[in-house]
Amino acid sequence: MVSTILLLLGAAVSYCIFNIVSGLSANIAAAKRSGLPYFIVPIGPWNRVGQILNKVWVPMFKLLPRKYWQDIEPTLYPNWQYRENHKLFAKLGDAFLIVSPGNVACFTENAEALHQITSKREAFPKPTEAYAILGQYGQNVITLEGAAWRMHRKITSASFNEKNASLVFKESIRQTEGLIDMWLGPDGLGNKTFNTIEHDTASLMLNIIANIGFGLKILWPGQEFPADADPRLAKYATQEAPEGYTMSFVKALAHTLDYLILLLITPKWLLRIVPSKHAKLALEAETNFIGYMNQFLQEKIEDVKKGNDTGEGLDIMGSLVRTSYGDQPASEPGKKGVQIARLTDSEIIGNAFVNIVAGHESTANILHFALVELATNPASQRRLQRDLDNTVGNADPSTWDYDALVNPLLGSMVGAAVNETLRLFPPVVDIPKMVSPTQDQPITIDGVRYLLPRKTNIGMVAIASQLNPRYWPTKPSKISDAETDIDDFVPERWFQTESSRANNANVDGADTEDFGGYVGSDTSAQLYHPPRGAFIPFSDGARACLGRRMAIVELVSALAVIFQRYSIELAVDDWANDEKVARMSRDEKAELYKLAQQKSRETVKGATSLITLKLHGNQYVPVRLVRRGDERFVDWVDS
Repeated sequence: MVSTILLLLGAAVSYCIFNIVSGLSANIAAAKRSGLPYFIVPIGPWNRVGQILNKVWVPMFKLLPRKYWQDIEPTLYPNWQYRENHKLFAKLGDAFLIVSPGNVACFTENAEALHQITSKREAFPKPTEAYAILGQYGQNVITLEGAAWRMHRKITSASFNEKNASLVFKESIRQTEGLIDMWLGPDGLGNKTFNTIEHDTASLMLNIIANIGFGLKILWPGQEFPADADPRLAKYATQEAPEGYTMSFVKALAHTLDYLILLLITPKWLLRIVPSKHAKLALEAETNFIGYMNQFLQEKIEDVKKGNDTGEGLDIMGSLVRTSYGDQPASEPGKKGVQIARLTDSEIIGNAFVNIVAGHESTANILHFALVELATNPASQRRLQRDLDNTVGNADPSTWDYDALVNPLLGSMVGAAVNETLRLFPPVVDIPKMVSPTQDQPITIDGVRYLLPRKTNIGMVAIASQLNPRYWPTKPSKISDAETDIDDFVPERWFQTESSRANNANVDGADTEDFGGYVGSDTSAQLYHPPRGAFIPFSDGARACLGRRMAIVELVSALAVIFQRYSIELAVDDWANDEKVARMSRDEKAELYKLAQQKSRETVKGATSLITLKLHGNQYVPVRLVRRGDERFVDWVDS
């Protein structure tokens, strides 16, 4: 009996070893055929078990002689893309492969290659298994590929148009004014240090996305609904939990997003038995959130069936319901015999959910980083304010007209600041793709053809391409001893008049089908245009972010409202109180603010990616909101 067990165990071990050796051998052979430099590791970079046990296997791997791991050591650790960015590619080449027994992974920063990959959806599809957890509340445009994705894309893209962008503009202005009132405090004076800028920008974007996603009007603390408001909207917009719920909608949504990773990867039964207040709060928030989503869905279905107007403004869930329950559901024009496209109830909820996640987290983080960088770089903040003086003057933001102002704002320092923030802090630093499982796929880099093996996982390292001086106008750094300012926040670089048109040629075999959604450029015609593929904060091609135009509009309008009448300064409380600052000379104040600038820059270097790039843990940059004319530093301090 014992000998039989040992024999079976030996056979199992031998089979595992055979699979490992044969898999590694096959993958090495494929990597050699590609023509790209390759490096061998025991566990691939996207192996889930390897990521969890990173601190166990990496030290063991590094017991081998240095020649086996020193070149790719940074890639063995999480967050290497943001930490190393272009610097690693400068050593290893524009594209390289990492080979393990399980698969081949390709990482590239080359704009030409990125343009080719994003232009051919079927040759380089999205690895949907990596996004499977986002389908917990229903399949959606992010989790699908092929014909199912095409249907979801056409249906969901209908809401993302210029008419609705103008509604987002108005709602962003209204919500940003509410945020400013909160920052100013009960006395309306402001000029008080707060450490909550990341939380506050997240709340701002949550309020905006509640309007975009569900047609709700969310109130800030102290605000009240008009007496004649729709009672159904008022019920969801308050900070109190309505009957049948233990949390308000905003609180349930906020906590669900706060604990999203925990909720997506941890079995619910385990969360129920774990003696943790965080687990209990996460479950309570999710339960309330799902309840709200289902109630919203049923109310909107009822509205459609009764022929009721679902309300003024943008309402993505309402639009999806009208498409699937209305008299004229979406179908592909010009095609006969095609089954009418309708989303199921779970798919409507799933698409509404991913729009919330994508639209809230990424935009909130970009606004947070933009405000911090403008406070850290006062000269840029002053130029932005001068542009606003020339563009909107003293006009009340509630009177701003989208059609008249959006392009001037996008072509001004406001648009440049948004673009520069996206360049330095793209929401997703490493955008995943894969090579079609049916055949190898060629890419061309600087005139040389390479062959990527089928099923290869691809990491499009956007942060590296966006920090590669090959693609961007640069000058010597003013804040470090670096040769260029490529790593610095310099919105002024976007005003270079001669844009690069290299790598903008058509790609052979590129997608030609219209999948719907915004098709314009992400950058104003008045600003610098890098080579196609060098600036992809929202990805590119058919699978580019559907809501990128909405995100840009939210960011531009929020910055315009804030800086029209106010300035953002870094807080200096760690070194001097207000009385001490008041007694300082100009030179002493300059030295004091330099300390705050140095700390701010070090803090943002600690950003990491879980879902999107942001400051995690107890990291924050303290700031103050001050009325223009009352500044202590930013109206004269340089970078």
